[in-house]
Amino acid sequence: MTTPMSRLLEEVSRDHFPHPPATPEEIEEFERWVGWKLDPDLRAFYLHCNGAELIKRLPNTPYRILPLSKIVRARVAIYGEDDDQWGPASVYAICDVQDGNYVLADVARQENGRYPLVDGYHEAWPDPKYCRPVASSFSEFLEQVLRTRRNLYWLGE
Repeated sequence: MTTPMSRLLEEVSRDHFPHPPATPEEIEEFERWVGWKLDPDLRAFYLHCNGAELIKRLPNTPYRILPLSKIVRARVAIYGEDDDQWGPASVYAICDVQDGNYVLADVARQENGRYPLVDGYHEAWPDPKYCRPVASSFSEFLEQVLRTRRNLYWLGE
């Protein structure tokens, strides 16, 4: 049976710019290093491709889903410092939107077994008033990007 996530991953492979898949050993090493487990959507994605550029290739892609080796805490990605003054330790940058902002996964919370994603707006991080929810899961985020094919779809136009 084809799942919604597998259909999205097929589309990424067919119409976008995926990287080669991560091995189960690479995923295990990543999870040991960060101290949390990938949720089912992220695990499926990284077993399919260890990062990807969506819509266009670098340097013009509006969405660069980071390879496991580039996933860091949001505060490190945004401010270059791993310090509590720059946001919670449980929020990680998983997608670079190429303008200093990121899509972030909050690994301290789960909704239906998936990590919610938030806007890592660098001028306002970590203020939740400005760093709004982007999607309730990685699969929802991926579907919205692939359907709208525009930058920062969650901000509206």
